[in-house]
Amino acid sequence: MQPFDPPVRRAHAMGLMIVSSVGISFGGLVIRSIETADVWQINFYRSLALIVTVTLIMGLRHGRAAPARVRGIGRPGLLAGIMLAAAGISFLQSITSTTVANTLFMLSAIPFFTAALAWIFLKEGLHRSTILTMIAAACGVGVMVAGGIGAGSLYGNVMGLVTALCFSGYAIIVRRHREIEMLPALIVSGGLIVCISVLLRWGDLAIPLREIALCLLLGGVLSGLANALFIAASKHLAAAELTLFMLLEFALGPVWVWLFVAETPTAATIAGGTVVILSVAIRAMIELARNHRRRKRGIQTPF
Repeated sequence: MQPFDPPVRRAHAMGLMIVSSVGISFGGLVIRSIETADVWQINFYRSLALIVTVTLIMGLRHGRAAPARVRGIGRPGLLAGIMLAAAGISFLQSITSTTVANTLFMLSAIPFFTAALAWIFLKEGLHRSTILTMIAAACGVGVMVAGGIGAGSLYGNVMGLVTALCFSGYAIIVRRHREIEMLPALIVSGGLIVCISVLLRWGDLAIPLREIALCLLLGGVLSGLANALFIAASKHLAAAELTLFMLLEFALGPVWVWLFVAETPTAATIAGGTVVILSVAIRAMIELARNHRRRKRGIQTPF
């Protein structure tokens, strides 16, 4: 098992993941609000916005040293970018071919795929409280899946599974190479998607300004900031812990679509999502309580 970071940093990283997951949970709602653009047009503008956002963050963080940081990602960063690009493409293929809830059902497998890959490739074990949280969350995911997955498109469900596998691979690479500045991997990802979108939609990238604005919101604000927070948190949490907090996104996503565009989730979705949210919330509160007790006693040793 690899050593874990001090409790203060771990609690801070969990907070970053909660903010990231809640923010990106609005992604399905934004996509459902786009009426005329197809998946490749959405990919094009979303990825352009992602590139601009990450470039600005890199410039603010590193100034003139930013280009050297981009070159410094090496093969791990390129591979991470490829995996994230594959996840982004398959995600949009999934969510536009089935319901938001069904796509997020499939993505709920990410923490479990990641835990298995981390155990194999990183030799990362898990704290008992994390294991218990994953078991509880798995029960919630099981309730959601049992109540609704059969109603979706087979292609959409398969693409959701591909998304989960690709993102798990990305999470493992980022965690394994946490000494490398991995933000440029997002630029690699966005650049690949832009190139593929241009090839497939050459001369057909014009969409309404309202939908361009939604794509920019999706890529520049939701995806850009969420991924930046994910990379920051990866330095202090185990790979499985990172993706465990993403379950908040998958539980909340169907709720926003239900509230704002009337894509009604099943009772099982609501019940299972509630279990997931409570599981993750309790896990975060346990960590914060332990952090508070240790700080009160003046203990700064690793958790």
